[in-house]
Parts: sequence; C-alpha cells; structure tokens
Amino acid sequence: MDKKKQLSFIAEICQNHQGKFYNMQKMVEECVSAGANIIKAQYIFSKNLTYRPIFDEGLKIKNKLFSIKRPYHIEKKRLKKLDLKKRDYEKFVKICENLKVKPMITCFAREHINELKNMGFKSIKVASYDCSSFQLIRELKSNFKKLIISTGATFDNEIKYTANILKNYPFVLMHCVSIYPTPKYFLNLNRIKFLKKLCKDVGYSDHSSSLDNKKNLACLAAITAGATYIERHITILDKDKTRDGKVSINPSEIKEIIKFSRLNNKDKKEYLKEKYKVNVDKLYGKEKRELTNIELLNRDYYKGRFASNVSRDGLKFINNWDETKLNV
Repeated sequence: MDKKKQLSFIAEICQNHQGKFYNMQKMVEECVSAGANIIKAQYIFSKNLTYRPIFDEGLKIKNKLFSIKRPYHIEKKRLKKLDLKKRDYEKFVKICENLKVKPMITCFAREHINELKNMGFKSIKVASYDCSSFQLIRELKSNFKKLIISTGATFDNEIKYTANILKNYPFVLMHCVSIYPTPKYFLNLNRIKFLKKLCKDVGYSDHSSSLDNKKNLACLAAITAGATYIERHITILDKDKTRDGKVSINPSEIKEIIKFSRLNNKDKKEYLKEKYKVNVDKLYGKEKRELTNIELLNRDYYKGRFASNVSRDGLKFINNWDETKLNV
C-alpha cells in the first residue's frame, strides 16, 4: 500500500471494559501491540440516558414492529454498572500518549465537549445517529482538530449537509450498516464510493458478526473497496460476557487486517478468494440504497438516546440537534 494511503485502524473498546478500568487499560495495551494506531473509547454516562415512554413497551401492530422495546429503567440499571469515572478517561489519554497511539472518543452529549477538550482529546468520533445532529457537529468542529463520523442509518441529504458544514475542515466519513450484527450479504460497501464524493478520507465501521471464521471478511473487503480507515469493536472477554461481544474481535485478530492492507490489489482479491472462498465483488452492493426497516427502527431508538442533562433534578434534557445554548 502507498504510504500516503496507509490504513488507519481504530480499535473501538466501547463498553467492553465492563465498567472496569483495568480492562480498558489491558485492551489498549493489547491493541497497540497488535498494530492499531488509534484507540477509541466512548464517553457514556447513565445520567445522560433520556426517558422516552414509547420504548418502554414498544409498538407492534398486526405483527409489524413500529418501535423497538427497551425499557428505560432496565437500560439505566445496565448502563450504570458500566459507568467509568472522569479520571479513568484522563488516564486513558495518558496511556495512549505514552504508547504513542492516538486517543479518540465518541462524544454522545454536547455538555461533554469542554470536558473532552480539556482532557487532551484532539480527534472526536461522532456516532451514526448523530451524523445529522448538526448543532453537535458545529460545536465539535469549533473545539477539535478532526472528526470521524459514522453514517449508518443516516439519509443521504443529512450526510451531505454535514459534509457541507465541515467544508475545508479535516473529517472522515465512515460507512457502516446499523444492523447488529450486519449480515455479510448486506454490507453495501459501494457506499464508500458515494462518501468519497463528499470528503477526501473514507472508512468503514464494522458491525458484522465475530462469531464465525469469516469475522474479518467485511473489514478486508472494505479495504478493497477503498476504505483507508477501519473501525472494529474489540474485546478481551468471552464473546457472551458483553452486549457488543458478538460484533467484537480479539486484539490479536487486528494483525490480519493490518497485514492485508499492505498487499497490492491483485493479492488482496486472491487472498479473499483463497482463504474466505468468496467473490469479493458480491459484497459491494449498492452505492445508493433505501434504509431497511431494521435500520429505521434502530435510528428511531438510538437518535436521541443520550442528551445533555441540564437540570438539577436530572429530568430536563437538551438534544444534540437542538440549537438551544447550554449553560455548562
């Protein structure tokens, strides 16, 4: 691979730390050893979970699902066990710096922007469901040097609007499919072509299954489709121990992706054909497509799942797309 286009691998440790800092630290160390050059955490706190009554019961009419069911009190209890302390994230930055890799974090609420800036983060990840949170995008642009933005379950006009906000600013758009796990036949990797019309650097955030012997296939195919950034969830625990386990690989499995990225194009396709027994062309799918019902349901739930908690009683929230000024 040309040096100018060397792969940037983002190791997403998400909440696979299980609320324990020593798990976070171990994941960082093992991912760096395996070749990851960006380590990403998620700045999630249970206090930022919003209460939306429709998701307590869900909505189903004549066997058709209109809203997923995820009761607030159950989700709040689950998330509370995963909360890390602010000082844990400060230590995370220092560990990454000492190991000479870039620390990155997903900002889920506008109220955290100044905190993350003061911790020393330079690059921020924007989750798919906030790709269309234009006020969040504007504020992040004003405070950080680079944004990495996932585009799953986002409409094309929203992606274009975000790209316009970030014109003449360094950003990366990441193709992903907001189905967990994403079936191999539904990767639609040609979406990378669409995103390349909007920004210079394009990547792929992988949510495919990690439970079979083709766990790296989507990442490798995305590289052949032109992705120069790859993001994958990482775990050091058994796959059934965390919510994201089924879409998370082990740190040692990063090595195959890094090594593959250095092959020439001909050898890449030959490698996929010999090891994975697939014709990679069949994985490319459509450049432009309609969102599936599953993606729309996920969009409905996750967009607005977290917001800025701005009242003393913890009952008033300001969403990431609201243009209301925050007093934080």
